[in-house]
Parts: sequence; C-alpha cells; structure tokens
Amino acid sequence: MKNMVIAGGGIGGLAAALACARAGAEIDVHERSIEFSEFGAGIQLSPNVVKILYDWGLQDALADVAVFPDRLQVRSALSGAQLGVLALGDSICKRYGTPYLTIHRADMHQLLLQAVQKQGKVQLHLNSPVLGLNQTDEQLDVKLAAGASLQAQLLVAADGGWSSLRQQVLDDGKPQPTGHLAYRALLSQARLPVHLRSTQVTAWLGQQQHVIAYPVRRGELLNVVAIVHGQIQGDLAHWDHSGNAVELQQRMQGVSKPLFDLIQAVGSWRLWPLSIRPPMSGAHQHAQGRVAFLGDAAHPMVPYLAQGAGMAIEDAATLAKVLGQGGAFASPEENASAVAVPALLQRYAEQRWRRNARVQRQAIRNGKIFHAAGPLRWGRDAAMKLLGEGLLDQPWLYAGA
Repeated sequence: MKNMVIAGGGIGGLAAALACARAGAEIDVHERSIEFSEFGAGIQLSPNVVKILYDWGLQDALADVAVFPDRLQVRSALSGAQLGVLALGDSICKRYGTPYLTIHRADMHQLLLQAVQKQGKVQLHLNSPVLGLNQTDEQLDVKLAAGASLQAQLLVAADGGWSSLRQQVLDDGKPQPTGHLAYRALLSQARLPVHLRSTQVTAWLGQQQHVIAYPVRRGELLNVVAIVHGQIQGDLAHWDHSGNAVELQQRMQGVSKPLFDLIQAVGSWRLWPLSIRPPMSGAHQHAQGRVAFLGDAAHPMVPYLAQGAGMAIEDAATLAKVLGQGGAFASPEENASAVAVPALLQRYAEQRWRRNARVQRQAIRNGKIFHAAGPLRWGRDAAMKLLGEGLLDQPWLYAGA
C-alpha cells in the first residue's frame, strides 16, 4: 500500500511530494492536466520560504532562475512620489538568514518538478484527477478516473482554491468574489524603454487600485500586476480571462506619468478575478481523518502579502516534519511506536491553521490599505513616509513559523 496520495501537481502538491519523499514517504502524485505546468506570472518568496527551499537543496537551482532584488519601494500611484523603502538584498539576508527573491511561477514549478523526479519514491501521474475518497479508521480508498481506485494511508488535497475534495469532505461552499480584479502581464525588459526597466520590487498605491512590478527569470522579464475594483461575468473557477488593455488604461487615468507609461507598455493582459474564503477558523479546515488540506485548498488568500505560494510551501514542510517524526512512513517492524496517521494530521493542522489565518487576515487588511481613498489614503501615505521600513518589514512572518 502506498503511504501517500497527493491530489494536484502544482507548486503546493510538488512541494509536499518533495518534502515528504525526503522524509521517507512513498508517494503517488495525481494531476488532472495532461502536462505539469503552472499558470500565472511572477511570485515573491520571502526569507521564511526561501529558508525551506534551501533546506531542500534548491539553492543552486534558485540562483539560476530567480532574481534577488535589492529593495522594495512603495510609491504613490497618483503623484509618483516615494512613500517608503524596505532594504532587501544583503540587508534582509543578514536579518533573517536567507534572501528575498522573485521568480517566474513556471520556473518555481519546474525546479520543484525536477527535484521531485530525482526522488525514487515518487510516482507522477498526468491526466489523472482524484475524483473522490472513502475513508475509514484504518485506510483510505482514493477514487480515480474510469472507475479506478487505490488505497493509501493518507491523502493530501492540494487541488487549488476550487478544491473538489474540500467540497466532498468539508462541504463548506465555494470561494467568493472579492470585488477585485487582477490584470497580469510579463514584459521583456530588453524591449522596454530604459526608464521602465527595474531590478527592484515596486508597489504603486492608489485609490481603489494598486500596481506591483518586479523582475523575474534572471531579470529578463518584468512581472506587472494591476489590481482594481470590479466584477466580471462568467465562470470564476477559470482564472485566465481575456484582459482588455484599453479598459485598464481607462481605469488608470489620473495616475502619475511613470506608472501610466508602464501600463501603456503592456499590449495585452491576463485577467484574474480574485476569490477567497474567510480566514481559517480552526484546525478542522486543515485536516479531517486521513485527509490533509494544503495551500489554496485550505486557505486561499488575496495576494496583498505575497504569501500564497509561500504558505503552501510552509504547509508542505510542516506536514513532512510531523509525519516523519511521528513514524508515518516507517513499517511497523521499523517503528513500533508510530503515531496513527489521523493524529499526526491533526498535529499538522494545529501547527498551521493559526499562522495561515493570520496571513489571510493581514493580506485582507493590506488590500484595504493599498486601495484607501480620501483621508485614509492621506494617513496611509503620511505614515509610510514617516515609518517606512518599520511598516514594510514583517518579522513575525519573515522569521518563519
């Protein structure tokens, strides 16, 4: 019998496969798509996450494809003025032990996939969705396509924010629209005017809108995300909607010239309506019996703290540590004192849910601050100018769980 089945081959699922394989698990990863790929553009990885990736032996692989920006700058979207700066580079590395980096989501996914493929105990299955499960105190029966099934000690549901496995086990509804729309684009820096190129993370804060820009893929590409208020029609489960460049330019009328120049440099956008759940309310949302929820399946969050992928990776590291230390991957002959899997998953859930809930709450709060209008916007800008790095640094987060 296989130790573990992972539903979903995205960043969270592959991170869980890598971490648990390193701890001794035998794993089947089942991905519903016909190939391992990752949608989206760039992601930011703060020191709490980079430390985990380095511990997994990925330091050299990250150095080949990531960017290590020297600072994070916050600017007013309306005036273009600098509001605050957080030193990154060597400064944040000295403070927390590992750097802050930016990376193309597909590059992050690919290096995890390559690392997993080197683990002999992981079997990867494409075009193989996990359709459901039946669990008892002793084991799981995992339902696959075409009537197939397999048995496992545990199942990790890493099947995204619209997780069908969560619906089956928790039956707690679907993510709900936030009323925010994310326009995403990747630009070749070599083709941009010099004044639009960047080696840093820049956040432009406006009224009911903000823009984030930072380099990825060794600095060759500039990742740009513009988030505005609005709704779209259609199936929100499919994130990649056709973005309208002219419409976004109209929404951005009145912003500073440097920002508007950047928006105009984008010929086409991919539009993503943001949908989330309320912050986690208890450990039951992270594990039920022999089923563990990981990443967006457990705690989808708005991107205003840049921790969506990071929390999935933290989940994976905690899951592997708890299961490994509890003897979940050892045979009875090897470890007669192994703790029962449901008890171990409950331990994992207890260790993760409060931190994830805090990140969810802070991300929501940041969204209100980023999009503030009127007197609240003036207060935000004044506080940022006065306190700067003190507001931008996040020791409770960056120091790790």
